[in-house]
Amino acid sequence: MNGLRPHLLLWLTLLLLGTSHAAVIEETILAPAPRLSGRTDPGALPALTVLVVRPEDDRRHPLAVLLHGRGVDPQAKHRLGRADFPANARFLAERGYAVLIPTRIGYGITGGPDLEYSGPCAHKSAASALQNAALEVNSVLDTVAGFAWSDRERVIAIGDSFGGLIALALAAQPPAGLKAVVNVSGGDGGDSLRHVDTPCDPESLQATMAAMGRSARVPALFLYSANDRFWGTQWPHRWFEAWRQGGGNGQFVTLPADKNNGHFIFNRNGPAWQTPAGIFLRAQGLP
Repeated sequence: MNGLRPHLLLWLTLLLLGTSHAAVIEETILAPAPRLSGRTDPGALPALTVLVVRPEDDRRHPLAVLLHGRGVDPQAKHRLGRADFPANARFLAERGYAVLIPTRIGYGITGGPDLEYSGPCAHKSAASALQNAALEVNSVLDTVAGFAWSDRERVIAIGDSFGGLIALALAAQPPAGLKAVVNVSGGDGGDSLRHVDTPCDPESLQATMAAMGRSARVPALFLYSANDRFWGTQWPHRWFEAWRQGGGNGQFVTLPADKNNGHFIFNRNGPAWQTPAGIFLRAQGLP
């Protein structure tokens, strides 16, 4: 390699680093149910099952919370099983994050009542549901705070679909250590079969976005595919503008169209969201 030019040596070095695969392990922990609004007995709620995907060492790592969505029909909550984002979790863990994937109360393996129902299609109100979900995430973060691999002072949240709204709710009432959030395809009340490109009661979510933006001080990245058939092309921009005009610090990036419905781009096309998310996180001083 002595005859190679310096720029070619640098390129080869970056290529090798970019294709290396660090050792990653998976484990499951339980986080206690928090005390939720309107419920005086948190002991009646199940503990949250949390999948942890992290580098195979005991060094402290920044935490990345991945937040799943709701599904269109009630049966989808039970079919979820254990929430898992295999490719995305490994991608983040290989870049130094300890990834936390909670199966929230009311879903899959965790079970329990549906705490995130936001009302019928004509009259949505997501604020209470988002507050409950944010409290669950706080419980997860408190649970892992004592682990040797946990850097509780550097936390990010990345949410998919309804999970994207939860990430924004965390930005509005940030737990200790939260540095940035990423909302991928976030929204509520979408159904690409029954009302394509037209979410339920989008004005209500617009008002919720404005309210969250007024208290948010954590930077947020909004990522929506050009062919998200749940929300269409106009409402995501209106929701972002409501967030920004409310006072929220954020950026909006339109992701490429993905197959027949870009709403599912988070799991189907990792590079599409990982590139702008990487730029955004580096700007916050994060991996």
